[in-house]
Amino acid sequence: MVDVQDKEITMEGLCSISSYDQWARIPVSGPLPKPRYKHAAAVVQEKMYVFGGNHNGRYLGDMQVLDFKSLSWSKLEAKIQSEEPSDLTGTASLPPCAGHALVPWGNKILCLAGHTREPTESLSVKEFDPQTCTWSTLRTYGRSPSSCGGQSVTLVGGTLVVFGGEGDGRSLLNDLHVLDLETMTWDEFETTGTPPSPRSEHAAACYADRYLLIFGGGSHSTCFSDLHLLDIQTMEWSRPEHQGITPEPRAGHAGVTVGENWFITGGGNNKKGVPETLVLNMSTFVWSVVTGLEGRAPPTSEGSSLVLHKVNGEDFLVSFGGYSGRYSNEIYALKSSRKSGVPSGQLNEPETNGLASVAENSSRGVIFEIEELQDEKTIKRADTSKTLLQAVKGEKSHIEEKLNQEELQSSRLKQELANVETKNVELTKELDLVRNQLSAEEARASQLENEISDLQQRLQKMETLEKESESLRLEKDAESDDSSSGSNQRPADKGFWRWNG
Repeated sequence: MVDVQDKEITMEGLCSISSYDQWARIPVSGPLPKPRYKHAAAVVQEKMYVFGGNHNGRYLGDMQVLDFKSLSWSKLEAKIQSEEPSDLTGTASLPPCAGHALVPWGNKILCLAGHTREPTESLSVKEFDPQTCTWSTLRTYGRSPSSCGGQSVTLVGGTLVVFGGEGDGRSLLNDLHVLDLETMTWDEFETTGTPPSPRSEHAAACYADRYLLIFGGGSHSTCFSDLHLLDIQTMEWSRPEHQGITPEPRAGHAGVTVGENWFITGGGNNKKGVPETLVLNMSTFVWSVVTGLEGRAPPTSEGSSLVLHKVNGEDFLVSFGGYSGRYSNEIYALKSSRKSGVPSGQLNEPETNGLASVAENSSRGVIFEIEELQDEKTIKRADTSKTLLQAVKGEKSHIEEKLNQEELQSSRLKQELANVETKNVELTKELDLVRNQLSAEEARASQLENEISDLQQRLQKMETLEKESESLRLEKDAESDDSSSGSNQRPADKGFWRWNG
């Protein structure tokens, strides 16, 4: 795990990054694009073009441009060209979309697939001309694939290979379609072997203009970490046995190739985001960790874009946008120590398990030389040297694998520690909130106690008044009874005597 370089970039631009294999945040100028993820990016003539994406559930349809020389952003007001070349529909742009793909083709950019508010039945191919700032729809032949998003679109020689994605009704796909860019004709090939399971948000790469690699992706319930290889010439799927570290399952990651190295950044699974930047050597299928990154930067986010830009013979990985709890519009760059200048004649063709091993070719050369040796002593020495060399290589490979595992474990532990610290901060805030609520409830309870005490005093007064009222009533009733008794006796006596008389 390494720390992020967060330093000021001078007028030299990306060339001012001195350290290799470390992500650096790139300060930029100009109006910043809206934060987004599931957008697409492509590099044409020293500029990175970013189109579409998703922000808070809303699809975007703007075209943003980052000039690598000045490191400044600008927004293009693109036009749409109809079937008539002279007819431009004002400043309207393509329908907003996300989960699509941008592919540089010469000095133009091809745009394929993606999710839209009003999906079409079939996949269309759009072309953007940076010089005229216009979009146009290319006419294709053959049976076009169904509309989808989250698929992979890979340039293999003079063809575009479209694999997987999520179609209408959230149906997951694992079909394969090939567009010949010379004839603009779609073909759907039948393949042999076991293809990858239906998935979307995976990554794909081309090696030696012949092999298509598929890594990761997700279904509606799980994420994958499997690696698949398709030989475009034989149309046969295989599962190469990889070495080195075992990548975590992920979807929504981004990838770019530098020579025979395939860099993978970002993505996430059902548990967490993935902070490590990985690289796969496509000739040996060895996975290793390039670096790690803490925080919510584009290289650790889901749905970020990743492009390759060359400056003065150096290869720079440029990451933009993504989502990791919040939407991003930041730019990060990494200067790769792995060079892309690999002569095509030195690329080894795969055998039964994928690509041939350089070590095997070296062994054959040594054996051939040994067979030509006549001196037994020389043969013995050669065998001893070969054994020692193999032992050293094996030990080196073992140490490198252990080191990669330790780096990955350290990266995971730091990420877990950061998560615990974040959780601790959240719990502290919740505790303070509960304390404030408890204080408010105690004040309210005290006020209620005072009101109850006041009511009890009033009740006692009322009881006293009732008793006094009852006593007065009884006295009044007694006086009334005495008065009634005296008045009744006198008339009775008078009558009695009158009757006797």
